[in-house]
Amino acid sequence: MNPKETQQAIFAAKNYVEENLCRKLNLMMVTVPLIVDVESGVNDYLDRDGSRTPIQFHIANDNKHPIDAQVVQAATKWKRVALQRFGMTPGEGLCTDMRAVRKDYFLDHDHSAYVDQWDWEKSITADQRNLDYLKATVRAIWQVLVGAERHVLKLFPKLADSRYPNLPEDLRFLHAEDLLDMFPDLPRKRRETAILQKYPAVFIIGIGWTLKDGYPHEMRAADYDDWVTETRSDAGRPTNGLNGDMLVWNPVTERRHEMTSMGIRVNAATLRRQLEITGQLDFLKYPYHQAILNDQLPLSIGGGIGQSRTLMLLLRKAHLGEVSVSVWPKILKDMCAARDIHVLE
Repeated sequence: MNPKETQQAIFAAKNYVEENLCRKLNLMMVTVPLIVDVESGVNDYLDRDGSRTPIQFHIANDNKHPIDAQVVQAATKWKRVALQRFGMTPGEGLCTDMRAVRKDYFLDHDHSAYVDQWDWEKSITADQRNLDYLKATVRAIWQVLVGAERHVLKLFPKLADSRYPNLPEDLRFLHAEDLLDMFPDLPRKRRETAILQKYPAVFIIGIGWTLKDGYPHEMRAADYDDWVTETRSDAGRPTNGLNGDMLVWNPVTERRHEMTSMGIRVNAATLRRQLEITGQLDFLKYPYHQAILNDQLPLSIGGGIGQSRTLMLLLRKAHLGEVSVSVWPKILKDMCAARDIHVLE
């Protein structure tokens, strides 16, 4: 597809996903901030070690009422507060057309400093804080993505290519501990690659919990997803975590492709425990964390579905820059140009 056709396909896919995600999960589209007040504590640090810091700037205003602001890295915490502000009752939720900046990303074919997501959040009951509800929600999202692919292929039949199989109807659920057992000698990324070569679509549960090798499958912030709650796998083994990552095999890049990170959010007990584990109890001073401790925010489930990641996959693109405008190193743009990959500028 040329750049003009690509733009048409981008918005066809985007409109389909937004409409059907809202219908499947009972969400409504709402506006979302690009910048937040530092003192609110609602910005995300993405990883528990604090290595990915947000862009921060000072707004002098009238020099009497200044504001220290940050560009959001994700809207995870803001969305949970918004559930309350918009009066969402259990079973209702919101979806946002979120934009963010993550300056500490390494820029490659599927990582950009510019981030766009369908960031969604849904109010739930205490009884729904379990693996069955998590899996049912994941399956609903997967149905939307499979449907989006069918929709785009119908509108743009030239995308149909036997070299690039369609998404499977179903995806496989695995716990991070299961994955470690299957590939004990492989590092995390290669474990994911190995499992995707066997099952082209998987959801890995328990991201953030320390596995039996002494390391988490991946670091995860302590104050949004619940990765400590004790659960049991389908085989009956003790596990931990009510969150996970959806990954697929990308036949164009021939690499793993992350679609979404999501999960049931922390409650008062699991927030405190996760902050204790990560040595971040000082976060409890923030209004957001106090609201969770005092049961002032709804229990919820939520996640962020990468828009450009999804579009890259559905439109059979080799680089994120073909579906979103961002900044890239010259060497990367030169490499793409030599391969007839149209990186947007």
